[in-house]
Amino acid sequence: MKSIASVMVALIGVFVASAEAATRPVTDCPLRNEPFSVASPLIDIFLSPAAKAIVDQEIPGRFSKLPLDVTQTRAPSFGSILTLGEGRFMLGIQPEELARIDASLRRLPVTSADKIARCERYDNETPELSVPAGRPRILLFDKITGFRDNVSVEAAKAAFSGIAQRRNWGLVGTDKGGAINTAVLKQFDVVIWNNISGDVLTLSQRRSLRHWIERGGAFIGVHGSAGDPVYFWDWYADTLIGARFSGHPMKKHLQNARIVLEARDHPIAQGLPDEWNLLEEWYSFKTSPRASGARIIATLDEATYEPETWGQQSLRMGDHPIAWTRCVGRGRMFYSSIGHRPESYVDPQFVAMLESAISWAVGKDYTDCRT
Repeated sequence: MKSIASVMVALIGVFVASAEAATRPVTDCPLRNEPFSVASPLIDIFLSPAAKAIVDQEIPGRFSKLPLDVTQTRAPSFGSILTLGEGRFMLGIQPEELARIDASLRRLPVTSADKIARCERYDNETPELSVPAGRPRILLFDKITGFRDNVSVEAAKAAFSGIAQRRNWGLVGTDKGGAINTAVLKQFDVVIWNNISGDVLTLSQRRSLRHWIERGGAFIGVHGSAGDPVYFWDWYADTLIGARFSGHPMKKHLQNARIVLEARDHPIAQGLPDEWNLLEEWYSFKTSPRASGARIIATLDEATYEPETWGQQSLRMGDHPIAWTRCVGRGRMFYSSIGHRPESYVDPQFVAMLESAISWAVGKDYTDCRT
Protein backbone atom coordinates (compact mmCIF):
# COMPACT_ATOMS: atom_id res chain seq x y z
CA MET A 1 0.00 0.00 0.00
CA LYS A 2 1.26 3.46 -0.86
CA SER A 3 2.30 5.81 1.92
CA ILE A 4 0.46 9.08 2.50
CA ALA A 5 3.65 10.89 1.52
CA SER A 6 3.77 9.19 -1.88
CA VAL A 7 0.14 10.06 -2.51
CA MET A 8 0.77 13.70 -1.65
CA VAL A 9 3.76 13.78 -3.98
CA ALA A 10 1.57 12.39 -6.73
CA LEU A 11 -1.11 14.92 -5.87
CA ILE A 12 1.31 17.78 -6.27
CA GLY A 13 2.49 16.10 -9.46
CA VAL A 14 5.26 17.00 -11.81
CA PHE A 15 3.80 19.90 -13.74
CA VAL A 16 6.26 20.71 -16.47
CA ALA A 17 4.48 22.54 -19.26
CA SER A 18 6.21 22.88 -22.59
CA ALA A 19 7.72 26.26 -23.43
CA GLU A 20 5.36 26.55 -26.37
CA ALA A 21 2.25 25.99 -24.22
CA ALA A 22 3.52 28.36 -21.55
CA THR A 23 3.92 31.22 -24.02
CA ARG A 24 0.99 30.57 -26.34
CA PRO A 25 -1.74 33.13 -25.56
CA VAL A 26 -5.29 31.94 -24.92
CA THR A 27 -7.62 33.08 -27.69
CA ASP A 28 -10.70 30.90 -27.17
CA CYS A 29 -11.84 32.10 -23.76
CA PRO A 30 -15.65 32.04 -23.57
CA LEU A 31 -16.33 35.79 -23.13
CA ARG A 32 -13.58 37.08 -25.42
CA ASN A 33 -15.86 38.68 -28.01
CA GLU A 34 -18.97 39.36 -25.91
CA PRO A 35 -20.23 42.97 -25.83
CA PHE A 36 -19.94 44.87 -22.57
CA SER A 37 -23.19 44.83 -20.59
CA VAL A 38 -24.54 44.59 -17.05
CA ALA A 39 -24.25 40.82 -17.56
CA SER A 40 -20.47 41.03 -17.99
CA PRO A 41 -18.37 39.80 -15.08
CA LEU A 42 -17.31 42.75 -12.96
CA ILE A 43 -13.66 41.86 -13.48
CA ASP A 44 -14.04 42.66 -17.19
CA ILE A 45 -15.57 46.03 -16.34
CA PHE A 46 -12.65 46.82 -14.03
CA LEU A 47 -10.14 45.67 -16.67
CA SER A 48 -11.48 48.24 -19.16
CA PRO A 49 -10.89 51.91 -18.21
CA ALA A 50 -13.59 52.94 -20.68
CA ALA A 51 -16.19 50.54 -19.30
CA LYS A 52 -15.36 51.45 -15.70
CA ALA A 53 -15.69 55.15 -16.55
CA ILE A 54 -19.19 54.58 -17.92
CA VAL A 55 -20.30 52.94 -14.68
CA ASP A 56 -18.52 55.54 -12.51
CA GLN A 57 -20.32 58.30 -14.35
CA GLU A 58 -23.73 56.77 -13.72
CA ILE A 59 -23.14 55.69 -10.09
CA PRO A 60 -20.18 57.83 -8.94
CA GLY A 61 -18.22 56.65 -5.94
CA ARG A 62 -19.97 53.33 -5.45
CA PHE A 63 -17.17 51.15 -6.79
CA SER A 64 -14.88 52.62 -4.13
CA LYS A 65 -17.06 51.04 -1.45
CA LEU A 66 -16.48 47.53 -2.72
CA PRO A 67 -13.93 45.30 -0.96
CA LEU A 68 -10.60 44.57 -2.62
CA ASP A 69 -11.44 40.93 -3.31
CA VAL A 70 -14.25 42.17 -5.59
CA THR A 71 -12.36 44.93 -7.42
CA GLN A 72 -9.00 43.25 -7.99
CA THR A 73 -8.31 42.45 -11.61
CA ARG A 74 -6.07 39.41 -11.16
CA ALA A 75 -7.66 36.05 -10.55
CA PRO A 76 -8.79 34.73 -8.20
CA SER A 77 -11.21 37.62 -7.81
CA PHE A 78 -14.77 37.75 -6.60
CA GLY A 79 -15.31 40.13 -9.52
CA SER A 80 -15.19 37.16 -11.91
CA ILE A 81 -18.35 35.65 -10.37
CA LEU A 82 -20.39 38.85 -10.01
CA THR A 83 -22.11 41.09 -12.53
CA LEU A 84 -23.65 44.53 -12.20
CA GLY A 85 -27.04 42.91 -12.68
CA GLU A 86 -26.48 40.33 -9.94
CA GLY A 87 -24.69 42.79 -7.67
CA ARG A 88 -27.15 45.65 -8.03
CA PHE A 89 -28.35 45.33 -4.43
CA MET A 90 -24.79 45.45 -3.11
CA LEU A 91 -24.17 48.65 -5.07
CA GLY A 92 -27.62 50.13 -4.54
CA ILE A 93 -28.28 50.37 -8.27
CA GLN A 94 -31.84 51.30 -9.20
CA PRO A 95 -33.54 49.64 -12.18
CA GLU A 96 -33.45 52.83 -14.27
CA GLU A 97 -29.73 53.25 -13.53
CA LEU A 98 -29.06 49.66 -14.50
CA ALA A 99 -30.88 50.17 -17.82
CA ARG A 100 -28.87 53.29 -18.65
CA ILE A 101 -25.58 51.60 -17.74
CA ASP A 102 -26.44 48.59 -19.89
CA ALA A 103 -27.29 50.73 -22.92
CA SER A 104 -24.06 52.73 -22.62
CA LEU A 105 -21.89 49.64 -22.09
CA ARG A 106 -23.34 47.90 -25.14
CA ARG A 107 -22.32 50.83 -27.33
CA LEU A 108 -18.71 50.51 -26.20
CA PRO A 109 -16.47 48.71 -28.73
CA VAL A 110 -14.64 45.60 -27.54
CA THR A 111 -11.00 46.29 -28.37
CA SER A 112 -8.12 43.90 -28.97
CA ALA A 113 -6.75 44.92 -25.57
CA ASP A 114 -10.09 44.00 -23.96
CA LYS A 115 -10.00 40.55 -25.57
CA ILE A 116 -6.47 39.87 -24.38
CA ALA A 117 -7.29 41.01 -20.84
CA ARG A 118 -10.39 38.83 -20.69
CA CYS A 119 -8.44 35.72 -21.68
CA GLU A 120 -5.55 36.16 -19.27
CA ARG A 121 -7.29 34.35 -16.41
CA TYR A 122 -7.50 31.18 -18.53
CA ASP A 123 -4.59 28.93 -19.47
CA ASN A 124 -3.72 26.34 -22.10
CA GLU A 125 -0.77 24.74 -20.30
CA THR A 126 -0.89 20.98 -20.62
CA PRO A 127 0.99 19.65 -17.58
CA GLU A 128 2.97 16.45 -17.63
CA LEU A 129 1.18 14.45 -14.98
CA SER A 130 2.89 11.58 -13.25
CA VAL A 131 -0.15 9.31 -13.00
CA PRO A 132 0.38 6.84 -10.15
CA ALA A 133 -0.53 3.20 -10.20
CA GLY A 134 -3.85 2.10 -8.77
CA ARG A 135 -7.43 2.18 -9.96
CA PRO A 136 -9.56 4.14 -10.19
CA ARG A 137 -7.36 6.93 -11.46
CA ILE A 138 -8.49 10.27 -10.10
CA LEU A 139 -7.72 13.78 -11.36
CA LEU A 140 -8.18 16.34 -8.59
CA PHE A 141 -8.71 19.73 -10.25
CA ASP A 142 -8.53 23.07 -8.45
CA LYS A 143 -8.04 25.91 -10.90
CA ILE A 144 -9.98 28.81 -9.34
CA THR A 145 -10.59 32.27 -10.80
CA GLY A 146 -13.44 33.37 -8.50
CA PHE A 147 -13.55 32.97 -4.73
CA ARG A 148 -10.75 30.80 -3.41
CA ASP A 149 -11.24 29.55 0.12
CA ASN A 150 -7.78 28.12 0.50
CA VAL A 151 -8.38 26.28 3.78
CA SER A 152 -11.31 24.40 2.25
CA VAL A 153 -9.33 23.55 -0.88
CA GLU A 154 -6.39 22.24 1.12
CA ALA A 155 -8.60 20.29 3.53
CA ALA A 156 -10.34 18.63 0.59
CA LYS A 157 -6.97 17.72 -0.94
CA ALA A 158 -5.95 16.06 2.30
CA ALA A 159 -9.25 14.17 2.54
CA PHE A 160 -9.13 12.84 -1.02
CA SER A 161 -5.46 11.98 -0.59
CA GLY A 162 -6.30 10.00 2.55
CA ILE A 163 -9.10 8.15 0.78
CA ALA A 164 -6.80 7.26 -2.13
CA GLN A 165 -4.09 6.07 0.25
CA ARG A 166 -6.50 3.80 2.14
CA ARG A 167 -8.00 2.34 -1.02
CA ASN A 168 -4.82 2.14 -3.09
CA TRP A 169 -6.32 4.44 -5.71
CA GLY A 170 -4.26 6.56 -8.10
CA LEU A 171 -4.61 10.30 -7.41
CA VAL A 172 -2.95 13.28 -9.05
CA GLY A 173 -3.76 16.98 -8.87
CA THR A 174 -3.45 20.03 -11.08
CA ASP A 175 -4.58 23.65 -11.19
CA LYS A 176 -4.05 23.95 -14.96
CA GLY A 177 -7.07 24.27 -17.23
CA GLY A 178 -4.90 22.89 -20.02
CA ALA A 179 -5.13 19.48 -18.33
CA ILE A 180 -8.78 19.30 -19.38
CA ASN A 181 -8.21 17.89 -22.83
CA THR A 182 -8.98 14.58 -24.50
CA ALA A 183 -5.47 13.16 -24.23
CA VAL A 184 -5.20 13.81 -20.50
CA LEU A 185 -8.78 12.94 -19.55
CA LYS A 186 -8.62 9.50 -21.16
CA GLN A 187 -5.98 8.56 -18.57
CA PHE A 188 -8.49 9.05 -15.71
CA ASP A 189 -11.68 7.45 -14.48
CA VAL A 190 -12.99 10.40 -12.47
CA VAL A 191 -12.40 14.14 -12.26
CA ILE A 192 -13.02 15.88 -8.93
CA TRP A 193 -13.87 19.60 -8.99
CA ASN A 194 -12.34 20.81 -5.71
CA ASN A 195 -14.30 23.89 -4.64
CA ILE A 196 -13.99 25.40 -8.11
CA SER A 197 -15.20 28.99 -8.33
CA GLY A 198 -15.18 31.13 -11.43
CA ASP A 199 -15.16 30.33 -15.13
CA VAL A 200 -11.97 28.27 -15.56
CA LEU A 201 -12.13 26.47 -18.92
CA THR A 202 -11.65 27.72 -22.46
CA LEU A 203 -14.19 26.75 -25.11
CA SER A 204 -12.09 23.80 -26.31
CA GLN A 205 -11.53 22.65 -22.71
CA ARG A 206 -15.27 22.85 -22.06
CA ARG A 207 -15.94 20.64 -25.08
CA SER A 208 -13.34 18.10 -23.94
CA LEU A 209 -14.81 17.79 -20.46
CA ARG A 210 -18.39 17.56 -21.69
CA HIS A 211 -17.61 14.88 -24.29
CA TRP A 212 -15.52 12.88 -21.81
CA ILE A 213 -18.36 12.86 -19.26
CA GLU A 214 -21.11 12.11 -21.79
CA ARG A 215 -19.11 9.18 -23.12
CA GLY A 216 -18.75 7.54 -19.73
CA GLY A 217 -16.51 9.72 -17.56
CA ALA A 218 -17.28 10.43 -13.92
CA PHE A 219 -17.50 13.88 -12.31
CA ILE A 220 -17.55 14.75 -8.61
CA GLY A 221 -18.00 18.28 -7.30
CA VAL A 222 -17.80 19.55 -3.75
CA HIS A 223 -19.21 22.68 -2.13
CA GLY A 224 -17.92 25.77 -3.96
CA SER A 225 -18.11 23.93 -7.26
CA ALA A 226 -21.79 24.92 -7.35
CA GLY A 227 -21.62 28.07 -5.24
CA ASP A 228 -21.11 30.97 -7.66
CA PRO A 229 -23.74 33.73 -7.86
CA VAL A 230 -23.29 33.82 -11.66
CA TYR A 231 -22.32 31.15 -14.17
CA PHE A 232 -21.17 31.75 -17.74
CA TRP A 233 -21.42 28.09 -18.84
CA ASP A 234 -25.05 27.05 -18.93
CA TRP A 235 -24.35 23.36 -19.57
CA TYR A 236 -22.28 23.12 -16.41
CA ALA A 237 -24.83 24.84 -14.18
CA ASP A 238 -28.07 23.52 -15.67
CA THR A 239 -27.20 20.07 -17.04
CA LEU A 240 -24.18 18.78 -15.14
CA ILE A 241 -24.96 20.24 -11.69
CA GLY A 242 -28.64 20.81 -12.38
CA ALA A 243 -29.21 23.63 -9.88
CA ARG A 244 -28.06 27.23 -9.50
CA PHE A 245 -26.80 28.68 -6.23
CA SER A 246 -29.02 31.29 -4.59
CA GLY A 247 -27.05 32.01 -1.40
CA HIS A 248 -26.15 30.97 2.13
CA PRO A 249 -26.81 32.50 5.58
CA MET A 250 -24.65 35.53 6.34
CA LYS A 251 -25.70 36.76 9.80
CA LYS A 252 -25.46 33.24 11.19
CA HIS A 253 -22.91 32.06 8.71
CA LEU A 254 -22.12 28.64 10.16
CA GLN A 255 -24.99 26.70 11.71
CA ASN A 256 -25.67 23.23 13.02
CA ALA A 257 -28.34 21.48 11.01
CA ARG A 258 -29.70 17.96 10.55
CA ILE A 259 -28.83 16.02 7.41
CA VAL A 260 -31.45 13.45 6.40
CA LEU A 261 -30.49 10.48 4.24
CA GLU A 262 -33.05 10.00 1.48
CA ALA A 263 -31.76 7.35 -0.96
CA ARG A 264 -30.98 4.66 1.59
CA ASP A 265 -30.71 2.02 -1.12
CA HIS A 266 -28.13 3.93 -3.17
CA PRO A 267 -24.50 2.70 -3.05
CA ILE A 268 -23.35 6.13 -1.86
CA ALA A 269 -25.66 5.86 1.17
CA GLN A 270 -24.43 2.48 2.34
CA GLY A 271 -23.11 2.63 5.89
CA LEU A 272 -24.36 6.16 6.53
CA PRO A 273 -26.78 6.89 9.40
CA ASP A 274 -30.35 7.86 8.59
CA GLU A 275 -29.56 11.35 9.89
CA TRP A 276 -26.73 13.27 11.52
CA ASN A 277 -25.94 16.84 12.56
CA LEU A 278 -23.17 18.98 11.08
CA LEU A 279 -21.91 22.53 11.50
CA GLU A 280 -21.56 24.01 8.02
CA GLU A 281 -22.16 26.85 5.59
CA TRP A 282 -25.48 25.75 4.11
CA TYR A 283 -26.12 26.48 0.45
CA SER A 284 -29.57 27.09 -0.97
CA PHE A 285 -30.42 26.78 -4.65
CA LYS A 286 -32.86 28.64 -6.89
CA THR A 287 -34.58 25.38 -7.80
CA SER A 288 -34.34 21.87 -6.43
CA PRO A 289 -32.06 19.57 -8.46
CA ARG A 290 -34.88 17.05 -8.10
CA ALA A 291 -36.75 19.09 -10.73
CA SER A 292 -33.94 18.53 -13.23
CA GLY A 293 -33.95 14.76 -12.75
CA ALA A 294 -31.32 14.29 -10.06
CA ARG A 295 -31.34 11.34 -7.67
CA ILE A 296 -31.27 12.91 -4.22
CA ILE A 297 -28.92 11.26 -1.71
CA ALA A 298 -29.44 13.60 1.26
CA THR A 299 -31.51 16.63 2.20
CA LEU A 300 -31.31 19.33 4.87
CA ASP A 301 -33.95 19.69 7.56
CA GLU A 302 -34.70 23.43 7.40
CA ALA A 303 -36.48 23.28 10.75
CA THR A 304 -33.09 22.74 12.42
CA TYR A 305 -31.41 25.98 11.24
CA GLU A 306 -32.22 29.52 10.06
CA PRO A 307 -31.96 29.91 6.27
CA GLU A 308 -32.30 33.76 6.41
CA THR A 309 -32.38 35.76 3.17
CA TRP A 310 -29.84 36.58 0.46
CA GLY A 311 -30.42 40.09 -0.84
CA GLN A 312 -34.18 40.16 -1.23
CA GLN A 313 -34.57 36.42 -1.75
CA SER A 314 -35.52 33.91 0.91
CA LEU A 315 -33.11 30.99 1.21
CA ARG A 316 -35.82 28.65 2.45
CA MET A 317 -36.32 25.93 -0.17
CA GLY A 318 -38.73 23.52 1.56
CA ASP A 319 -37.34 20.60 -0.40
CA HIS A 320 -33.63 21.21 0.29
CA PRO A 321 -31.26 18.65 -1.32
CA ILE A 322 -27.59 18.92 -0.39
CA ALA A 323 -26.14 15.82 -2.11
CA TRP A 324 -27.28 14.24 -5.35
CA THR A 325 -26.33 12.23 -8.43
CA ARG A 326 -27.42 12.23 -12.05
CA CYS A 327 -26.61 10.54 -15.32
CA VAL A 328 -25.08 12.75 -17.99
CA GLY A 329 -25.13 10.77 -21.20
CA ARG A 330 -23.27 7.56 -20.30
CA GLY A 331 -21.40 9.36 -17.53
CA ARG A 332 -22.17 9.99 -13.89
CA MET A 333 -21.93 12.95 -11.57
CA PHE A 334 -22.13 13.43 -7.83
CA TYR A 335 -22.29 16.75 -6.03
CA SER A 336 -22.28 17.63 -2.33
CA SER A 337 -22.82 21.14 -1.01
CA ILE A 338 -21.07 20.12 2.23
CA GLY A 339 -17.44 21.21 2.31
CA HIS A 340 -16.91 24.81 3.42
CA ARG A 341 -15.46 24.11 6.87
CA PRO A 342 -12.12 22.30 6.77
CA GLU A 343 -13.37 20.27 9.75
CA SER A 344 -16.05 18.74 7.51
CA TYR A 345 -13.33 16.89 5.61
CA VAL A 346 -12.55 14.84 8.71
CA ASP A 347 -16.21 14.26 9.60
CA PRO A 348 -16.54 10.45 9.33
CA GLN A 349 -19.95 10.54 7.65
CA PHE A 350 -18.91 13.08 5.03
CA VAL A 351 -15.63 11.32 4.28
CA ALA A 352 -17.51 8.03 3.94
CA MET A 353 -19.94 9.71 1.55
CA LEU A 354 -17.08 11.03 -0.62
CA GLU A 355 -15.36 7.65 -0.68
CA SER A 356 -18.56 5.86 -1.66
CA ALA A 357 -19.29 8.53 -4.28
CA ILE A 358 -15.99 7.82 -6.02
CA SER A 359 -16.63 4.06 -5.92
CA TRP A 360 -20.12 4.52 -7.36
CA ALA A 361 -19.06 7.03 -10.00
CA VAL A 362 -16.49 4.70 -11.54
CA GLY A 363 -18.12 1.39 -10.57
CA LYS A 364 -18.58 -1.07 -13.40
CA ASP A 365 -21.07 -3.08 -11.35
CA TYR A 366 -23.68 -0.31 -11.30
CA THR A 367 -25.65 -0.34 -14.53
CA ASP A 368 -27.41 3.00 -14.15
CA CYS A 369 -26.02 5.47 -16.71
CA ARG A 370 -24.22 2.66 -18.54
CA THR A 371 -27.13 1.38 -20.63
